[in-house]
Amino acid sequence: MSVTNRRNFLFASSGAAAGSLLVPGLLEAQDNLEATQSALAKSGLVTGQLKPLKHKEIPGFLSAAQIAPHHTAHYGGALKAVVAADAKLEEATKSGTVGNPNEFAHLKRLINSRGNSVVLHESYFDGLSLKAIDPPKEIKAAIEQRFGSLEKWSNDFISSAKEAAGWAMLVKHPVNGKLYNIVSDEHAMGVLWMAKPLVVIDTYEHAFYIDYQNRKAEYIEKFMEHIDWHEAGQRLV
Repeated sequence: MSVTNRRNFLFASSGAAAGSLLVPGLLEAQDNLEATQSALAKSGLVTGQLKPLKHKEIPGFLSAAQIAPHHTAHYGGALKAVVAADAKLEEATKSGTVGNPNEFAHLKRLINSRGNSVVLHESYFDGLSLKAIDPPKEIKAAIEQRFGSLEKWSNDFISSAKEAAGWAMLVKHPVNGKLYNIVSDEHAMGVLWMAKPLVVIDTYEHAFYIDYQNRKAEYIEKFMEHIDWHEAGQRLV
């Protein structure tokens, strides 16, 4: 069933089409789901091309000189590497010639690390806002239920990011539905299987050094003022 047909089915079966029953949040949740699916369809892992930046610079937070090489060299480099490795492994698998075991093992690990790097970079760039945004009620309620308050979550996230050598992220685990602040020191480490990233910060030096030099804490604290909470809310679905 297509996304459009599924949406029509949900709308009709809810009784909303006839005006006989109102299901709060149903259509909003479906809109968020469609937005998430659309964003995933534009991923470099799907297209093989760099996903365009939403913001080439964020005044008061990140300059164009900081964002551009991060996007092209680090995100772009990860995408180039995973596409090439995937093509080599696919060819080897279909031809039945694995080749050098060391190269095979390297390519397998590279797919894991660089593939995660692509997803995390896209989540990071897409999750940035030009200005401070209030969280939508759904994600605000979820954070308050799990952490006690938005401020307590923020304090924990900032502490996590300061400790992270590579990434820190707020994720939702679909198995138990809980939110977690995760620390990752490498693209293939610190992962909760199946967990969905909601808020992602890149804490590698390449993400902030041009603008902040070694002032990592300042970068993290300013990041908190530029979270695109609408994007995070769509990912919550």
